[in-house]
Amino acid sequence: MANERTALAWVRTGLALVAGGLALTSLASVAALGSFLDLVAAGLCLLGGVVAVGALASWRRTERALRLGRPLPAPLLLPVLVGCVVLLAIVLAVHAGLEAR
Repeated sequence: MANERTALAWVRTGLALVAGGLALTSLASVAALGSFLDLVAAGLCLLGGVVAVGALASWRRTERALRLGRPLPAPLLLPVLVGCVVLLAIVLAVHAGLEAR
C-alpha cells in the first residue's frame, strides 16, 4: 500500500505543477506580464507531465522489486524535481532582477 500512496503523491505533485503552470499563464495574460512567464508556465506544465509519467515508472519498478523480493530501486524522480525547482528559482530570480532595472 505504501508504494501506491507514494505514486499517488507524485501524481498529485505533477498535477499541482500543471495547475501552477495554468495559473501562471492565466495571470500573465490578464496582467499583461509578457511571454517570458508563458514560457515558464509551459515548463511547469511539462515538468508536471514528466513527474506523472515518472511516478508510474517508479511505481512499476518498485512493485516489481517487491514482488520478486529484490532490493528496492533508488528514487529517480526526486533529483530531477529538485534540479528543476532550483533551476526555476534561479531563472525567476534573474528575471525579477532584470525587470527591476
